[in-house]
Amino acid sequence: MPRSSARAALVLFTTLNFLNYVDRYILPAVQIPLEREIHMTNEQFGWLTSSFFIFYILAALPIGMLADRYPRRIIIAAGGLIWSGATLLTAFTTDYKSLFIRHLIVGIGEASFATIAPAFLSDLYGEEKRGRVLGIFNTALVVGMAVGTILGTQLSATHGWRFPFYIGAVPGFVVSLLIFFIPEPPRGAKDETKSAHRTHVWGLFRNPAFMTACLGMAMLTFCESGMQVFVIKYLVTIRDVTLAAAGSAFGGMSLFNGIVAVLIGGWIGDRMLRKRQSGHYLLSSLAMGLAIPTMLLTIYGPRATLWPAMFITEFVLFLNTGPLNAAIVNAVPAQIRATALAVNIFIIHMLGDVPAPWIMGKIADKTNMATAFGAAIVACALSSVILAYGMRFAPKLHATKAAG
Repeated sequence: MPRSSARAALVLFTTLNFLNYVDRYILPAVQIPLEREIHMTNEQFGWLTSSFFIFYILAALPIGMLADRYPRRIIIAAGGLIWSGATLLTAFTTDYKSLFIRHLIVGIGEASFATIAPAFLSDLYGEEKRGRVLGIFNTALVVGMAVGTILGTQLSATHGWRFPFYIGAVPGFVVSLLIFFIPEPPRGAKDETKSAHRTHVWGLFRNPAFMTACLGMAMLTFCESGMQVFVIKYLVTIRDVTLAAAGSAFGGMSLFNGIVAVLIGGWIGDRMLRKRQSGHYLLSSLAMGLAIPTMLLTIYGPRATLWPAMFITEFVLFLNTGPLNAAIVNAVPAQIRATALAVNIFIIHMLGDVPAPWIMGKIADKTNMATAFGAAIVACALSSVILAYGMRFAPKLHATKAAG
């Protein structure tokens, strides 16, 4: 494919990923004004996110298997139209049941995008560039989270909690329609290393390089998801920060880290991969370990250290985005890469996004929000250990051989 087509695909996929996360994180940002109209406990609010991810992972595997057989751009575009429509309908919900159903529809739509896009991009860029490319793609994750937080907190204060959902929905329709016109690359077009692992879906569970990367990412996801769902309420109720200030400060640092930390992580990971085949695993294991003391300081430290410690915690967590995604796609053959990403989505969300908001919400109802965040620290430690163990299974790639 021409380079211009590859760049166009990266830009459109990154933009849709950005809008995806804007939509996802508007809801936690408007939790306080939303609860004034639709009454719910912290556990019920956490269950909204958990139910979203249950449907997300149930849809991911069949969608991934379809994507390994049929044109991927069509499935991606259709999914984008579905979740954009469900986002728009959120502005018209009036009760908890409607909000719950809306979340289920969005989960199905988003699964069709997240399952396929990294595999599509991996057929446009070689192994030696995938850490950076997937880092760029995944900057949208945390930048979207930051923008969603800022939009939700600021616009809900002036226009009500429904208004921010209009902002997240309309651009999604436009970008999804443009994706229909992207050329479809051949599967495995940029692969120079051929995996020796079985190409059957069940063979993925016997692939230790793939499984350790997935489990390490699952614990990272548990940490990030639980904290992001409740961080605004924590800042307002425990740290006495105003809603507008909490949204601006947390959203601003997330915006910075979502670009700088993610891109730096992808660049460092690719550099380390040239020297050792376990470079992606090593970087992420170290970063997860470094997050533990700064997270403790963020949650339990004095007010003077709150913002610097939170900034550093986010920075080291976001470093993992590119390397872990690259480790997963490099660990499997191109023929089942979309299926492998669907399995990865199942694992990380079933062990991360599904239980984290519910568990931390339940702990917060019984104790307080600060105590609930202790579960995220445990997840960080587990991730670091799993990824350190996974270093021994990392596949020897063409980029590593060339550097050696």
